[in-house]
Amino acid sequence: MVNTTNLLEVRGLFKKYKTFTLKDVSFDVPKGYITGFIGPNGAGKTTSIKAILGIISAEAGTVKMFGKEHSNVLNTGIGVVMDSPMYVDDWTVSDVEKAIAPFYGNWDSGKYAGYINQFGLDKKKKVKDLSRGMKMKLQIATALSHDAQLLILDEPTSGLDPVARDEICDILREFVSDENRSAFFSTHITSDLEKTADYIIFILEGKIVYSGSKDELIEKYARAAGSISDISSEHKKLIIGYRGHSTGFEGMVETANIRKLPKSVLTEDISLEEIIIFMNREGKESE
Repeated sequence: MVNTTNLLEVRGLFKKYKTFTLKDVSFDVPKGYITGFIGPNGAGKTTSIKAILGIISAEAGTVKMFGKEHSNVLNTGIGVVMDSPMYVDDWTVSDVEKAIAPFYGNWDSGKYAGYINQFGLDKKKKVKDLSRGMKMKLQIATALSHDAQLLILDEPTSGLDPVARDEICDILREFVSDENRSAFFSTHITSDLEKTADYIIFILEGKIVYSGSKDELIEKYARAAGSISDISSEHKKLIIGYRGHSTGFEGMVETANIRKLPKSVLTEDISLEEIIIFMNREGKESE
C-alpha cells in the first residue's frame, strides 16, 4: 500500500568514498511540513541530497517520492534548489525559463513571471551577474513554477543577509500552507530551522543520529555548565561533548539525566546549533 503521509522516503542509502561514507541513511519527509536537514560541514548533507536526486549513484538503498521509486532529478513533482545553481552563467533570467520549461509539461509561465516580479529579478540580467541571494530566488522561482509538491533545497539560506533569509523562510512557510506539499532543506544556519521547521533529520559523519520532531529534539537535551569540582567521573559520563576550561566545564545532558547531576550544575534550554556542536564534539572525542 502506498504511504500517502510521506512525500519522501529514504531507506538504507550507502555511498563510499575514500575519506567519507554515507552509512545506511534512512528517514521520511511527511506531507504538509518543513523538514530540516542538519549536521556539521562534511557530515553528508549534500551527498545525501545528491543521492536522493540521482545526481550521484548510491551503492545501496532506495528512494521513494509520492510512493514510487525515484531516480530522476527532473521529476515534475519536485522542485530543486541547490547550493550552486545548475544554470549557464551567460543565461539571462528569461533564458533560464526557455531552457527549463520544456522539461516540465505543467510549466506555468504566469507563475514564473509572478515570482520573478515578486523577487525583484531583472529578466535581462545574466545569471553570473546575480548576487547569491538573487541566484537562490531564481532557483526558487523555477522550482515553484511547475506545481511541485515537494521542495528539496540544499543550503538555500547560506551566505544570505538576515532579510533575504527571512524572506526565503516565509516562502517555504507559505509553500507548505497547502497540506499536500512539503519542503526538505539542509542548512547549517539552525536559527532558520528553529523558526520554520517542524521536523529535523540530524546527520553526523554520514549516519543519521536523529529523525523526528524538532521540538522533541530540543526538549530531549539541556545545556549544562558548572565547576569541575562539582562533578565526579561518573557525573562526567552523563555530559555529552564535555569540555573543561579554566573556569569550569560545559556540555550537554539528556533532560532525563538532569536529576542525576549535582544541584550545583546549572542547566538551561539549548539551541539546535548547540546540539550540533556538542554532538559533533562527542563524536570526535570517541574516535
